[in-house]
Amino acid sequence: MLIKFLIFGLLWRIVGNPFIAILILLVILYFLDRRYVGVFPSFTKPLKRMRNISRLRQQLAMSPNEVSSKLELARLLIERKRYSEAHALLLELERPYEQSAEYWEALGTTELHLGNIEKGERHILQALEINPRVKYGRPYLTLAGAFKDTHEDKALDYVHQFQEIHSSSSEAYYLLGSVHRSLGRNADAKQAYEQSLDVYRSLPKYKKRQERRWAVRSWFRKRGL
Repeated sequence: MLIKFLIFGLLWRIVGNPFIAILILLVILYFLDRRYVGVFPSFTKPLKRMRNISRLRQQLAMSPNEVSSKLELARLLIERKRYSEAHALLLELERPYEQSAEYWEALGTTELHLGNIEKGERHILQALEINPRVKYGRPYLTLAGAFKDTHEDKALDYVHQFQEIHSSSSEAYYLLGSVHRSLGRNADAKQAYEQSLDVYRSLPKYKKRQERRWAVRSWFRKRGL
């Protein structure tokens, strides 16, 4: 904190305006976070996604049967939370992608968000049966999120299955803590966040850089409980 005040004071003296100094300091902190930590969201990613969606729409307007472009467009629409449009595209792709874990995961995700919980769970489990590590096991967390308000035990079981894939992951314990927190189990959440920090401390240097954002988030969440 002292360093931030010193930097702010230096910037104030240089630019002569405290508000501009604060703005410059925030910009510096943002770029440092994006480079070394990753807590703040990316401002450029949504713009890049919109450009890609526009490009894919143009491609499909010229070649309506280009299945790879349809799948990529559906994936980007899911990221934008346009689940109904993505679901309609995915239904057209079942035959060419019936053996694709990525396809069934995407279809199941849209169905979960559209309220078709049973069908969505079945399709995501089908994806995991084809490839248990599809999307690095994150479909387990999608299922956990779908059931955390209705079937707590099932939600926790899916989180534990994710942890079996990522046993040495600070992120896995952070996500476990988040599920506990959403269920009102603050003591369990606090323990999970502490485990996230313990895992981070035990990681080699190269791995710490990948997991740092989850350790930072765990630290803040733990302090907030």
